[in-house]
Amino acid sequence: MDSSQDVVKVLMKKAREAQKSIERYTQEEIDDVCLAVGWEVYKDDNIRLLAEEAVRETGMGMVSDKIKKHKVKVMGVLKDIKGAQSVGLIEKQEKKGIYKYAKPMGVIGALTPVTNPTATPASNVLSILKGRNAVIFAPHPKAKKCSKMAIDFMRQGLKKVGAPEDLIQIIEEPTIALTTQLMQDVDLVVATGGGAMVKAAYSSGTPAYGVGPGNSVQIIAEDADIEDAVHKITISKIFDHATSCSSENAIIVHESIYNQVMDALKKNNGYLCEEDDKKRLQDWMWVPNKKGHISLNAKIVAQSAKKIAGDAGISVPQTTRMLLVEGELPIEKERFSEEKLSPVLTIWKYTAFDEGLDMLIRLTHVAGMGHSCGIHTFNEDYIQKLAIEMKSSRIMIRQPQAPANGGNFFNGMPSTTTLGCGTWGGNITTENINYKHFINVTWVSYPIKPMKPTDEEIWGEFWLKYQS
Repeated sequence: MDSSQDVVKVLMKKAREAQKSIERYTQEEIDDVCLAVGWEVYKDDNIRLLAEEAVRETGMGMVSDKIKKHKVKVMGVLKDIKGAQSVGLIEKQEKKGIYKYAKPMGVIGALTPVTNPTATPASNVLSILKGRNAVIFAPHPKAKKCSKMAIDFMRQGLKKVGAPEDLIQIIEEPTIALTTQLMQDVDLVVATGGGAMVKAAYSSGTPAYGVGPGNSVQIIAEDADIEDAVHKITISKIFDHATSCSSENAIIVHESIYNQVMDALKKNNGYLCEEDDKKRLQDWMWVPNKKGHISLNAKIVAQSAKKIAGDAGISVPQTTRMLLVEGELPIEKERFSEEKLSPVLTIWKYTAFDEGLDMLIRLTHVAGMGHSCGIHTFNEDYIQKLAIEMKSSRIMIRQPQAPANGGNFFNGMPSTTTLGCGTWGGNITTENINYKHFINVTWVSYPIKPMKPTDEEIWGEFWLKYQS
């Protein structure tokens, strides 16, 4: 059997040759490549096959929602990159004599998650190709077939426009050793997945973009449109059985509208787990791992609310789409404060905004530093306070968190499935990873007339302030 080094060496040789052959592509040529590849993971017949295979192979999520995800993510990225300059001269600042030229990075290694095994590569590949790069995917072992199917469709797109098919490759039989070797050999790593994967990417010695843990939380303020807020939170929470790390894990509700919100959640097919039901749910959702540490039960990840309840020994109505639990203080000792990756929502109550903000900060510190949060309010003072105080990379206002974080047609966020969480979440950037993150930029500087300021221009006001 070939060693991991040999297997990756073959993939890298093909990728290098393919990337070299498009290094001089014009903007029009590379844009055609993106459109051709994008169509193959956007058209209905293909994405239905991908969604069905993903659910069959992983046992996670819903076919209909995975189809929607492909439609939104692929079209969203294509919308963002349409007309964007990623070849040659992309910016000029004539007064400063600065001209910027875009160059490819080379070969990208992309690690994909089991929770989103086809839409993630479909989304990432368009941004990567836009920069005239090649990519090799390392799929999750439990999603290797559906990820391979997605890559095969995209390679067909390359063939149709005469581009080398080896611009897009995949490790067909993924192992830790192969993925480790890939990360060491490529020019850049993109790690979309769990904390261990991201940590490995950053430890590979290769420049890397990673994502931090989720655990998104929304505040529902006293002035919120309750029906609208609950509807948006529900569609976000139940979408694809909460495979997204952006799905709301908790909401913090003002006491004056708490009962109304709870009633609205129940009307949206939420089932409140109280007392014994809550304990049964907790005992099923968090179990001892191989080392004896209590951790999230993999058997509940991206499963339906009815299945999770049934497996936990809880009887719920057939219409149930979401399980609800009320959080108990202190936040740090409440197991349901953690990220759950399932249609289970924790509800907290607050009295004054500063208390709600403190709860939001504490919940984010339990898990989700740097990732995201949101608020349903029309009070600009509340919004500004969140913007100033929260160590979050993205704050959604009156939006469903999961569809909004990664960009959608109803907001201006860059479309992506890879969300940087800044140093708060152990990442290098707070941005939504997009095509700009897959180009190197050469700065060309011309000499200009010197523009040196005087001492007075720099320190004048400072001197008046402190030397009077």
